[in-house]
Amino acid sequence: MIEEEKEEKSLNFIEEIIEEDIRTGKHGGRVLTRFPPEPNGYLHIGHAKSICLNFGLAQKYNGKTNLRFDDTNPVTEDTEYVESIKNDIKWLGFQWAEELYTSDYFETLYEYAVKLIKKGLAYVDDSTPEEIAAAKGSPTEPGIPTPYRDRSIEENLKLFQEMREGKYKDGEKVLRAKIDLASPNMHMRDPILYRIKHAHHHRTGDKWCIYPMYDFAHGQSDSIEKITHSICTLEFVPHRQLYDWLIEQLEIFPSKQYEFARLNLSYTVMSKRKLLQLVNEKYVEGWDDPRMPTISGLRRRGYTPESIRNFCERIGIQKRENMIDVSLLEFCIREDLNKTAWRRMAVLDPIKLIITNYPEGQVEELIGENNPEVEGGDGSRIIPFSKELWIEREDFMENPPKKFFRLGPGLSVRLKHAYIVECHDFKKDENGKVTEVYCTYVPNSKSGEDTSGLKVKGTIHWVSTDHAKEAEVRLYDRLFNVENPAAEEDFRKVLNPESLKVVPKAYIEPDLANAVAGKGYQFIRLGYFNLDTSSTAEKLVFNRTVTLKDSWAKEVKKGS
Repeated sequence: MIEEEKEEKSLNFIEEIIEEDIRTGKHGGRVLTRFPPEPNGYLHIGHAKSICLNFGLAQKYNGKTNLRFDDTNPVTEDTEYVESIKNDIKWLGFQWAEELYTSDYFETLYEYAVKLIKKGLAYVDDSTPEEIAAAKGSPTEPGIPTPYRDRSIEENLKLFQEMREGKYKDGEKVLRAKIDLASPNMHMRDPILYRIKHAHHHRTGDKWCIYPMYDFAHGQSDSIEKITHSICTLEFVPHRQLYDWLIEQLEIFPSKQYEFARLNLSYTVMSKRKLLQLVNEKYVEGWDDPRMPTISGLRRRGYTPESIRNFCERIGIQKRENMIDVSLLEFCIREDLNKTAWRRMAVLDPIKLIITNYPEGQVEELIGENNPEVEGGDGSRIIPFSKELWIEREDFMENPPKKFFRLGPGLSVRLKHAYIVECHDFKKDENGKVTEVYCTYVPNSKSGEDTSGLKVKGTIHWVSTDHAKEAEVRLYDRLFNVENPAAEEDFRKVLNPESLKVVPKAYIEPDLANAVAGKGYQFIRLGYFNLDTSSTAEKLVFNRTVTLKDSWAKEVKKGS
């Protein structure tokens, strides 16, 4: 049924292009895409959309995808980022055909630049960045040539060679394409192809002190690898003319660029620069902070590869920019974890419940299924039950309203997997805070064996006080409290102060001491949780992945 639904789904515009190319025999019916991250930060959910698109297209059409690191700026790049990117792609469930680096092509790209100089299509310019910008004109006024535009081919070849040899300082000279200073497309007004950067490169060391600009390296690297479909986001539409011009003038394999709308997600910033700012200024604890939209942050929070791939599938591929509601991402993880997460009991705000008629010192081993959504329950675990239990403070009210189906004087509930209990008393401390609740249990009301005939409307969770383990529980929520933080004058001023609440001592059922990171657990009635990477046997730490229901939808309704 699922396969049929997939087949019935209409093609996106890139799939239509590929199917037409295959039909006409373009590139011999071959499909080769690439994912070209710059190793200057961690990948985020927007990159996941691009990864799923590039790798997904290759899988669908029996093609391949190259992973090519755009390592053309040694100042911002690091091997830490390279490794994190590779880990994230593998975790999402994809494997690249070849691991490549733009730096693999530095010699070839240099020769391409020399070829343009020899054709009279590139020149060395000594102008400052400000002078170059001023000479480019404006969208309504043509640019004017700088004094260096008409240097001879011989002089340009000599100067470019000297740039490579390190004879000039950073910013002293650049290599520019010689195209059209009156072009309506500002990118065609003699764009910079090479700049000088005396910086240590994470792969080539100090071999190079000139580095190609992205616009020069991008299309040529695609061509060298014989990429058939070079897929970019919409901001590269104006760059396409230059992409095509360079390939045509260099007379190399004609890779073609296609653009789709990048992912914009509500209550989220996607700019690497802004994410780096959050990390550097300690608003979050790192790139993998569970509040970050990075793939590593989502993984640490408890998101699954399946939920992210499903999210990317649902939002589809568009030609126009739009804002996707983050609640759709949250829906996808709820949907996935509902089917896979093991149910466990945890008490975050404890109050003691004492069963006055339960035998002192007696311990029962109750059985709880791991997941009622799975046929057969996906196995089970043993839950110890005793006279004294921890329950949630909110499950007791001294003066309960009419439709309160939990505990209060004279009220009865079922303890999950256990017995029906009725409250008959409670105790307060000197501040008037309830500290203990007293109940009696109905011996013949045991779950699965109930012969009492009693009906109760409420079921609450609990943990045996003698057997409970302790854990720190981190309640994560959205990092920002406005829908579009990127539109704010200072996005840091709209950070959600409630994005993390820490429960230093929660009580959890003993089986959770065996929890593993990435497994996913539903704390019954509380939400979905994941064991944090910092967790140890001595100090268990759980992160809330997502609440059981969309609590933000209620807040939005309240405000409207």
